[in-house]
Amino acid sequence: MTEYAGRDGLREMQELTQRIWSPASRLHLGDLAWERSANAGRADGWRTAVWRDDEQVVAWAWLAQPGHLLMTVDPARPELAATVVEWFRAAADGPGLAAGVLETEQHLLAALEAAGFRRQDDAPYYTHHWISLDDLAEPVVPEGLTLRHVRVDEVAQRAAVHRAAWSDVAPSTMGEEAMGEVMSTWPYRPELDWVVENEAGEFVASALIWLDEQHQVGLVEPVGVATAYRRRGLGQAVNLAALYALREAGGTRAVVCPRGDDGYPQARALYQSIGFRPGLRTLHLLLG
Repeated sequence: MTEYAGRDGLREMQELTQRIWSPASRLHLGDLAWERSANAGRADGWRTAVWRDDEQVVAWAWLAQPGHLLMTVDPARPELAATVVEWFRAAADGPGLAAGVLETEQHLLAALEAAGFRRQDDAPYYTHHWISLDDLAEPVVPEGLTLRHVRVDEVAQRAAVHRAAWSDVAPSTMGEEAMGEVMSTWPYRPELDWVVENEAGEFVASALIWLDEQHQVGLVEPVGVATAYRRRGLGQAVNLAALYALREAGGTRAVVCPRGDDGYPQARALYQSIGFRPGLRTLHLLLG
């Protein structure tokens, strides 16, 4: 087992996540790319452990202090799940330890429950939503607005539209440095990062897709519309434009993971209006 501090270990985490990925997996390699790069400023509190069998990664654990665990364990090595949970309990700094898994990841769920973690069925959860790229509606924006993909030199503008989209929900501190990390993290592609541009050249909506070429599946993460431009269909349009680009890049389907409970239903409604359909849900567990 190898331990890392900060952001290190990402590519090894992605290696395992991609190798064992299926529709019954919680995480797509794009989840890791986005979460680790967009939150790079918080990396001082991260600990990561990676387990190998010879040269092949067979498990990883990501602890965001003080005590939240994400983990992936090769289903062919289910006994390692207990080892990962034991490492988590020893490495975490504080009380209230929590973990999340997809409902189909039974080897992870069993190890957590054996260690004393219990499902919190009233906690917020996420639902995987799926769409085939065979029959997409045409993206349309009002006159004066333009759909296009981002250029690599537009880091500041891309960060600004992200902040504008989240200003009234969970205010974002996304700056140029953090967005630069996102745009330099594999498998980011500018041709899969779409925006709506107004007549003044400002970005007012955005949708980013991460493509797993091996499985031909794209993850939509994140999407946002500036508050002053909402209720004009821009969320639908920028999503659809990015999905068309995903299809041109070789993708056959896409997944997105909005809240499944009623605490924040807006995102779920948007994706379903495009044609995404709900599938598996996440489970939240607490120790004790």
